[in-house]
Amino acid sequence: MVVVWSLLYALTRNALGLMLLRVREDTAKEVELLVLRHQVAVLRRQVNRPTLEPADRVVLAALSRLLPRARWGSFFVTPATVLRWHRELLARQRTYPRKTPGRPPVRGEVRELVLRLARENPTWGHRRIHGELVGLGYPVGVATVRRILHRAGVDPAPRRAEGSWRTFLSAPASGLLACDFFTVDTVFLQRIHVFFVVEHTTRHVHVLGVTKHPTAAWVTQQARNLLMDLEEHGHRFRFLIRDRDAKFTASFDAAFTAASIDVVRTPPQSPKANAIAERWIGTARHECTDRLLIVSERHLTTVLTSYAAHFNTHRPHRALGQHPPEPPPAVTPTPGSTIRRTRILGGLINEYRNAA
Repeated sequence: MVVVWSLLYALTRNALGLMLLRVREDTAKEVELLVLRHQVAVLRRQVNRPTLEPADRVVLAALSRLLPRARWGSFFVTPATVLRWHRELLARQRTYPRKTPGRPPVRGEVRELVLRLARENPTWGHRRIHGELVGLGYPVGVATVRRILHRAGVDPAPRRAEGSWRTFLSAPASGLLACDFFTVDTVFLQRIHVFFVVEHTTRHVHVLGVTKHPTAAWVTQQARNLLMDLEEHGHRFRFLIRDRDAKFTASFDAAFTAASIDVVRTPPQSPKANAIAERWIGTARHECTDRLLIVSERHLTTVLTSYAAHFNTHRPHRALGQHPPEPPPAVTPTPGSTIRRTRILGGLINEYRNAA
């Protein structure tokens, strides 16, 4: 076997020697080229796809313009690849750099604010937090808030089921009032009745009064006080929705009829027929009265007055595009603005505003 390889080596050397005898100029350079070509052939058999740096592509693309097309077989990439590299180099010189597609990333300031609101208000879901951000002047999407909470491991609060009454679809919502009672039990096991009215269009709530004994005369007087307040502010309504509670007597209906407001009674045992009033009852209990120990009528009046002011001037509403019934002037946040927290009812409820 050794003799065979020796013979092959001798024949190869003699053949190469004969070839070099024909070369008259720069013999050493030609030998070096043969050595490099053979080494490249060996490397090609060992490497499937070489890794090229951008500088390597630039050099090869530039040399391709100096080498005849017939000699491009010496490149270890295909001619189409070399042409593509050359087109990319030209495009970078004559066009603008391509931008990364997709939405811009959420600012860290917004992400921290979302997590802060979720941490300081455990009962707020992603929509409630989104409404607070809209009030603060941050145009963030609902899905973005939910994604931030999900990635941070914060589970959103369960959504409330919305109810609606479709009996008066033909009537304009701007002319609808709804009234109802709900009860609050004090720490001394005494039951207090709360009488309120809510405007359908604006969701503005009027807490008319609280009492342990809601007599017909008391209810009628509260209705008259409401009508005088509405007339003073120039508000006009067409219908009043109420249930069939015995506390609503003929004198109560007559007070609204005299103001050209028709009283519409809901069907028996149909709380969904007065859905907006029932929803406010659930909201007031969940966010306020169920989280406090009420001592007396005076205490409850103070609590509901503060909560109604928060509900009417700050709390966002989905039906109003995440704005309160009486929205404050719009404030555009600046990069250096500070978010201030205002505690309502001793910190039971938090309000956030941009510091001046």
